[in-house]
Amino acid sequence: MSFETTTELMDHQVDAVNKLLPSRVNALFMEMGTGKTRSVIDLVYRRQHKIDKVVYFCPVSIKETIRQEILKHTTLTERDIYAFDNKTNARSIPKAYWYIVGIESMSSSTRTVLTANNLITENTYVPVDESSYIKGHRSLRTMRVTALSERARYRTIMTGTPLSQGVVDLYAQMRFLSPKILGYNSFYSFAANHLEYSEKFPGMIVRAHNTKYLAEKIKPYVYQVTKEECLTLPPKLYETRCCSLTEEQRYWYEWVKDEILSDLDEWDSVSIFRLFTALQEIVSGYLKWKGKYRELESNRPERLINVIYDIPFNEKIIIFCKFQYDIDTIKRVLKEEFGEDSVVAFDGRIPEKKRNMGVEQFRREAKFLVVTQSTGGHGFNWQDLAAYVIFYNNGFKYSERIQAEDRIHRPGQTRKTTYVDIHCVDSIDDRIDEAMTKKGNAVRAFKYEVDAVKKDKIRELIKAL
Repeated sequence: MSFETTTELMDHQVDAVNKLLPSRVNALFMEMGTGKTRSVIDLVYRRQHKIDKVVYFCPVSIKETIRQEILKHTTLTERDIYAFDNKTNARSIPKAYWYIVGIESMSSSTRTVLTANNLITENTYVPVDESSYIKGHRSLRTMRVTALSERARYRTIMTGTPLSQGVVDLYAQMRFLSPKILGYNSFYSFAANHLEYSEKFPGMIVRAHNTKYLAEKIKPYVYQVTKEECLTLPPKLYETRCCSLTEEQRYWYEWVKDEILSDLDEWDSVSIFRLFTALQEIVSGYLKWKGKYRELESNRPERLINVIYDIPFNEKIIIFCKFQYDIDTIKRVLKEEFGEDSVVAFDGRIPEKKRNMGVEQFRREAKFLVVTQSTGGHGFNWQDLAAYVIFYNNGFKYSERIQAEDRIHRPGQTRKTTYVDIHCVDSIDDRIDEAMTKKGNAVRAFKYEVDAVKKDKIRELIKAL
């Protein structure tokens, strides 16, 4: 199999390829929008005489995006690229040069695992896109992707956020490339030398050690660059539009805090996540409690419409939200206000093919694209379509927020990008916004506060949310 590339590399991509080409295993720690996929395509192009195929692991939601990128930048045809789907199996998989496999499927589908296993040989090239998906050393998908790929001579990991949770994230990603890089055959050896755990809270990491040693060990295998270092992009503009809880929401907001406080004796990350999620659901307009579901009067949808009318009429708008309930609510109010064909919406309930059809509809005629951050925050490139994003609400992690922002802040964007947050004052939104400002994690930040106070003061912290 032979092919040519059809687009030129940017200067920093040339640097990346030149540095990593001599090594059979390597890492591209390149921020979103800097062209990780294009760099890997060039590594494949330079090595095509040495490899028999590419098995490319990536989040399920971006498989179609990757397929389109390969077609855009190479002379490969549709028949040369095969993306796994829910019917793929080892007996009937078509012959191709480039196979695209959803990372999540490696933990949920034995059929996918067996098929990928049959494809990978010593001469296969295995890149893992968004390698933070395999940062958990004990997760099933991490163990399976790593085990299957060990026989492949050429391996690459790609991510813009290699250490989203700290140094602990480094082990599994480097282990995928080779245990020789860090020099540890097990996570426990790695942890003993580099991680300090809390004596009070088992499993909680309080400090990292010998980080300079780790940096030196990975340096020969890593190319790292930020957007600020290599790109000149239009600035980001931010606005916040506030609303308040209705009387009904406030009643149930306080009720849920009291209920959770009375149920729990120990406050760990799981219980805090449960509390934050329940409060955020109420702020979004519904109560889900012990199998019962109740819609609540909310000012948020009306505030969304107000924001939209402040944006120039001819602009397409992407709206990010968190819950499936949000998707359904936003879709309903937008159709009522702007017409049945004005909006395309998808989340994890929508099959992959229908999502791709929805994006095409947004490209053609729809004014609004409504997506959850978990589904639309990775892999999609909409810089040629929109310069306005509304965050109906946010998740708990800054890393997810920045991923969503950069769907439109990428090479090819010629205008300033504007991000509008709808913020419910005197609610859990205050905590989430504070964490986003500090580029952190709302649940983890609150956990640190809980750990820092005496047990009899925890109730005061919870009541103040």
